[in-house]
Amino acid sequence: MKNKWLLALTLAFVISMTQAVAPVQAMVGENPDCISPKVVQLKGEMEKVWIDHTIWTRSYIVSAISNRPDQKDVLDRLMRNQQDIGNVIKPYYGEAAGNKLADLMREHIRIAVKIVAAAKAGNQSEVDKLEADWHKNADDIAKFLSAANPNWQFKELQDMLYTHLQLITEIVVSCIKGDWKADIAATDKNEIHMIHLADILTEGIVKQFPEKF
Repeated sequence: MKNKWLLALTLAFVISMTQAVAPVQAMVGENPDCISPKVVQLKGEMEKVWIDHTIWTRSYIVSAISNRPDQKDVLDRLMRNQQDIGNVIKPYYGEAAGNKLADLMREHIRIAVKIVAAAKAGNQSEVDKLEADWHKNADDIAKFLSAANPNWQFKELQDMLYTHLQLITEIVVSCIKGDWKADIAATDKNEIHMIHLADILTEGIVKQFPEKF
């Protein structure tokens, strides 16, 4: 009798739990606002590489302007970040496309390195020339990405990249002047801006490849 009572109680518990879980599962499956683990993973990976981009770019600027002995090591780490950015898109666009983006991003950094040196030397004419090259490179990055994904609009990406260049310029100028509050403010803005860019890229990939998520 006791065993029958325990069996009945167990069955009642199982049925009640099943009834409680079923509506939750149905809601998750039907709710368009639910984010899949794969989307969360991509969002995290994308944001990390672009946050790293802001961190190591600023670290290089400080190191170069201050003549720190870690300048080469910081630049090496910054260059590795450009490959990290390319690697994030490889699962969706392939090895060649990821490496192409990394090449374009490395050129972005090579020009930035020259700009820092010219600005530090007070050579404004050289800075102006290099900034034109910098914006041309930004155009190339925006063209490459917008050609790969119809959800990535060229003008939106171009505007995002141009703003990034402006914020980096503000950091360089502030560091040369020793205006650390302005440097910190521009760095904060740049980080938030790059997270926004990362989210635009993530959203575009999810829309283009819904079957992967």
